[in-house]
Amino acid sequence: MLQTLITSKTRIRLLLKFFLNSNTTSWLRDLESEFGESTNSIRVELNRLEEAGMLKTQASGNKKLYTANTKHPLFKDIHNLLLKHTGIDHVIDRVVIRLGNLESAYLTGSFAKGLDGPFIDVVLVGNGVDKVYLLKLIEKAESLINRKIRYVIATSDEKEDCLKDSPEAFLLWENIK
Repeated sequence: MLQTLITSKTRIRLLLKFFLNSNTTSWLRDLESEFGESTNSIRVELNRLEEAGMLKTQASGNKKLYTANTKHPLFKDIHNLLLKHTGIDHVIDRVVIRLGNLESAYLTGSFAKGLDGPFIDVVLVGNGVDKVYLLKLIEKAESLINRKIRYVIATSDEKEDCLKDSPEAFLLWENIK
């Protein structure tokens, strides 16, 4: 779907990188090794996104550190479009919201790093989650998004331990009481 609207694969990868998790920052050279593309093709797209005000930069010598401009008027729309593109919106709607005993859910793994992949990794925090019901919900969501969902269930006390190896993890959903 997204490839129809945006023909540059590099631009799509950059949008996923910076707009799925707005805390993501990166240098050009890091993107080169991560994407396996030339710095020139990446630099062209970074410059376009920066000129459009969608990316912010911070200079450090002759290097630039890139991050999403969360104050850009289209930030939320692009973020939501990427959630739909990856299927994460279905994970939230079909799985997370329907589990009543859930306190919060965190996105981890490749999508939290801003990379597309075949798996959506989540950490579900709550007590007494019905695993049988959870498996049914996940099965339905997986059939809709054509991706596998990997999950870990943690109690409130175990949350920090589960997230310590995923510094890029971000809050996907929280039950506000």
